[in-house]
Amino acid sequence: MDPADIARLRQLLRQKQYAEVLAQGEALLANAPTQRDAMLFVAVAQRYLGRPAVALATLERLEQAHPRFSRLHEERGRCFVDLKNAAEATRAFERAVALNPSLQGCWRMLEGLYRMTGQGAQAQSASQQLAALQQVPPDVVSAAALFADGELEASEALVRSFLIREGDNVEGMRLLAAIGIERKVYDDAEILLAAVLRIEPSHSAARREYAGVLVELGRHLEARVELERLLRDEPENRNNRALYAFTYAGLGDHERAMSLYRDLLNGGPEDAETHLSIAHAQKTLGQQPAAIESYRRAAACRADYGDAYWSLANLKTYRFPDDEIAQMRAAESAPATAPADRIHLSFALAKALEDRGDYAESYRLYERGNALQHLQVSYRPEIIENNTRAQIECCTQELFAARAGWGAQEPDPILIVGLPRSGSTLLEQILASHPAVEGTQELPAVQQLVARLRGRETEPGYPRYPRILGELDAPAFAALGSEYLRAAQPYRTGRRFFIDKMPNNFRHLGFIHLMLPNAKIIDARREPMACCFSNFKQLFANGQEFTYSITDLARYYRSYLELMRHWDRVLPGRILRVQHEDVIGDLEGSVRRMLDFCGLPFEPKCIEFHRTRRSVRTASSEQVRQPLFRDGLDQWRNFAPWLEPLQDALGDALQDYRR
Repeated sequence: MDPADIARLRQLLRQKQYAEVLAQGEALLANAPTQRDAMLFVAVAQRYLGRPAVALATLERLEQAHPRFSRLHEERGRCFVDLKNAAEATRAFERAVALNPSLQGCWRMLEGLYRMTGQGAQAQSASQQLAALQQVPPDVVSAAALFADGELEASEALVRSFLIREGDNVEGMRLLAAIGIERKVYDDAEILLAAVLRIEPSHSAARREYAGVLVELGRHLEARVELERLLRDEPENRNNRALYAFTYAGLGDHERAMSLYRDLLNGGPEDAETHLSIAHAQKTLGQQPAAIESYRRAAACRADYGDAYWSLANLKTYRFPDDEIAQMRAAESAPATAPADRIHLSFALAKALEDRGDYAESYRLYERGNALQHLQVSYRPEIIENNTRAQIECCTQELFAARAGWGAQEPDPILIVGLPRSGSTLLEQILASHPAVEGTQELPAVQQLVARLRGRETEPGYPRYPRILGELDAPAFAALGSEYLRAAQPYRTGRRFFIDKMPNNFRHLGFIHLMLPNAKIIDARREPMACCFSNFKQLFANGQEFTYSITDLARYYRSYLELMRHWDRVLPGRILRVQHEDVIGDLEGSVRRMLDFCGLPFEPKCIEFHRTRRSVRTASSEQVRQPLFRDGLDQWRNFAPWLEPLQDALGDALQDYRR
């Protein structure tokens, strides 16, 4: 739909031409029946034309398509005011401000409704909320309202314009940081929130947001310091206590994290999220029976809590009984189930039915879950493919030859790269069974350094990274390598070598070589059909947005092969390729080959990797605690009748993936 059409409807509303709004809005909806703003404007016109009951029906349709649109709930409240239904009006306005606290009109209506119904304390609270909003500059309030309804570009443009014009403003800077967090631009958000705290050190909400950003950046120790400061003033704040517990989990102290999570439950309400967090810690520590019980308790707290059921499925070894499958089916099909829960339930049901051999229904649910998740992400395959071409153009043999010996010289890191679900957790478990090697986790440090080098792209067709690699000098690469090693230090316990298992680091091996020339790099590779379909079956906690479309998966796998072949050409001998199928077929030979590459003596414990007790955070945590079986190699063949599009999209990668 042309944005000009919506602008015209908005102008007609301002001019109070309600009949014309209704006519033009309904004409637009004939072609785009779920267009959000057109539906809202039609409902507003219907109310002003004296038809509030009809407007409520329009809003019902709008809610089915856009349940978190705050202004539909505000308009519903106004319809109920016209119908003199104070209770429903109050509920609608409360829902609106829960989604969008910047709606001054809603707070004003709530204050009046609360006073009319004798709810003095609530009326006072609404009055205070309204007074607080009136202290904030109108442009910031308007931008915050846009942000709450998902209009990030309009919100950012408005608040940036305000800050350029007016200078530092705490609430404007917090809002801009929130937009950065929503877009996962955490470095910018960290800078903004640090500046807010320099201006106003006592701003507890900003400090909580700052701690959250530090967690996203993997700086858990720093986050803990901020949270300890907050907890001194508000020791019973549950949100801060939960995030504080998470910082321990983030650094691998899962026992302490569990203790803190259990403290949240002691004397408090049954809380699904807290039970889920306890279960995740138990799973990571290999306490599977306890984890299953905690996941079930989380599901018992809320019948449609999809994450609890998906977490059970994600154990890979759990089998759902009939009653849980029935509960999941009922929740997945319920109209009131939230989109995120429906996605989790689709994947969980698909796994449950796959385990029962109902492959047709299982595939339908995998396909449904992926389609729903694909709507939630903004993945663009051409960005990855353009970056691949840029890496090939910039990272040449000549570039590396001219910079031989640069970077931090420590040999400590062993980087395992590749695609997710390619057997990298197995390789990590094998190597971490050696007394000289410790597994950490998928460290974010390389991605964060790349984000800093990339900066704010002003010319998408001429990106700063990786071009900047040819502009940095030797001290810069040494400093970057040292910074990476410092970032990894909190996750280490003293062994000589450590593993960084961030799979997407394969995109940055040129940069890694320049800053860490003595790091070991292992490429974990898996046959393309098995790898891609295993990713299609996986609902990731975050990132890996390419996995929710068969076409995107195939394009990403082909791009991975293209870039890895380039690294082999320009960095010969620098990368050890380990084929997952070969590890299954010849475990001891594969182990000896990896240890030789890493310069380590043979260690029998690496053969008996499943006996090693350590934290494992990925989806393969339970699988790597068992001896090797061949059963999983060809599981995709059970779904072969539906996977012809994937085979076609992979093309010659089906034969060339070992080259």
